[in-house]
Amino acid sequence: MTKNLTTDVTAYTTRVWAWSGRKSLRMMANLALTTALAFGAIVAARPALAGDVLRIGATQSIDSLNPFVANSDYSSVAYQYAYPFLTTFDAKLNIIPYFAQTWEHSADGTVWTFHTTPGAKWSDDTPLTAKDVAFTFNMIVKFKDGPTARLSGWLAHMIKAEATDDNTVVLTYDAAVGHLTTQMQAVPILPEHVWAPLAVGDGLAISSFENATPWVSGGPFVFTKAEKDQLALFKRNPNWWGAKPAIIDGFGFQFFANQDAMVTALTSGQIDMMGEQTPPTAIDALTAAGMQVISGPSAGYKTFIVNPSQNKKTNRELLEPQVREALELAINRAEIVKTVWLGHAVAGSTMVAPASGYHDDAIVPLGFDIDKANALLDAAGYKRGADGIRIAGDHPMSYDLIFITDENGPGDRTFQIIQSDYKKIGIALSQRKMDPDAFTAKVLGEDNKYDDFDFAMSNWVPPVDPEFVLSVLTCGQLGSTNDSGYCNPEYDALYAQQSITDDPAKRHEIINKMQEIAYRDRPYIVLNYPDVLEAHSPAWTGFVPSPLVGSVNNISPETLMSVHRK
Repeated sequence: MTKNLTTDVTAYTTRVWAWSGRKSLRMMANLALTTALAFGAIVAARPALAGDVLRIGATQSIDSLNPFVANSDYSSVAYQYAYPFLTTFDAKLNIIPYFAQTWEHSADGTVWTFHTTPGAKWSDDTPLTAKDVAFTFNMIVKFKDGPTARLSGWLAHMIKAEATDDNTVVLTYDAAVGHLTTQMQAVPILPEHVWAPLAVGDGLAISSFENATPWVSGGPFVFTKAEKDQLALFKRNPNWWGAKPAIIDGFGFQFFANQDAMVTALTSGQIDMMGEQTPPTAIDALTAAGMQVISGPSAGYKTFIVNPSQNKKTNRELLEPQVREALELAINRAEIVKTVWLGHAVAGSTMVAPASGYHDDAIVPLGFDIDKANALLDAAGYKRGADGIRIAGDHPMSYDLIFITDENGPGDRTFQIIQSDYKKIGIALSQRKMDPDAFTAKVLGEDNKYDDFDFAMSNWVPPVDPEFVLSVLTCGQLGSTNDSGYCNPEYDALYAQQSITDDPAKRHEIINKMQEIAYRDRPYIVLNYPDVLEAHSPAWTGFVPSPLVGSVNNISPETLMSVHRK
């Protein structure tokens, strides 16, 4: 049963929230100086309204408080608001200064120098300096093949980080990194005095660290309380070093079992906004109830995963290219967009969404063609049994599909469409719902072999720059962010190449090649790119939705620095 956030936040505000204080690809130092002033204007001081707490609804919980372990989008949202980053995005998805005020780099692009905000403090009054930056980056690099692997892709090719004084950190690379300022937006700076005792020996203590609330925070808010699958509460950071102040005293997430319950909570006044995708089917009812609904394109996408791992113990017919092609042909993307998303989505093709600016428009998804899919399976020798289900070797082509509960609602309806059409090609699918932890364990399998699942449905809502979402299909992320088991040295070589390509156009060409390979091999059949649909109470204003990921996101703290009651 979902706990009522209204009651808990009201009590908690009395105790700890009565405060009166508060991913361009390559940016040169002169641009940094200009945009520093822009960020100051964005979050300029406004009078605080005592006791204002924004109550946000979500169905996807915070799965871990440890940035080297977490998978949930809302975990990374927590890092965005409670930890500092060298750079950040503004609402128009331009990289702007954040904890780093200015920067410059060497002529060959291998040495970058960042000048950080002087006089900053962590929430526990410990100085927040460039030394924390150097410590965090060096820790990630040192243990990149182990406990810090999840964030290591953002620091690819880094040799070392050195704090030459409290406000200067020098990053040295073994090759030029053309989009480094974007990468810096994705790496939270951690307090050295908290994490240093863990970064010893084999570093395994890093990944097992509980990082319990309240956090030692260095962002505009302090993460004060977490109850798994129930609540997450944040208060304004009295030591916030940025432009003063955030208007609200704090904010909280209330986690719901499904989107319908969250819609009801919004219309009844239990929450103030839906912090994630609003169901398209609820838009008319929300509008009629006086709620405000905003929309825009998203960098996210929905995935239908067909296990590509050569470690598969059973059902190895799913590894055959003609079978995987038939599986795509039998998915009616247009019907899913029309029926499930009511037109608020675009049919998918590649793992890089069009809204990101890096999508390969030349890759056109296969159309819906049941006859062709059947012909491919007939030619492969998979004949139908008496019940109409095809036979592969000694077993029917009947499979379990593991379904992450984050996809409840629209995902259920999508599965039902696919399940019905797959019966027409002699393939039976059964849905097995799993929470995020169980889903991840099932996908990874014993010893991270990816050997014990066939199909899955999930999603990605990645940062704007494709660096991260491209990394999840690399061999190096097996056992970590790789959620399919795909491993292709050709793909990996291109990934390494794009990360050091200085010319944006040439990097884009490499990224297109990666999209071609991934589309050809089909570890993912990308179903669609849903629009961002976000609803909030008319009693609140000042939302600054990103054109890609909505107001509450993991790439910019801007919204909660300006939102307030009317």
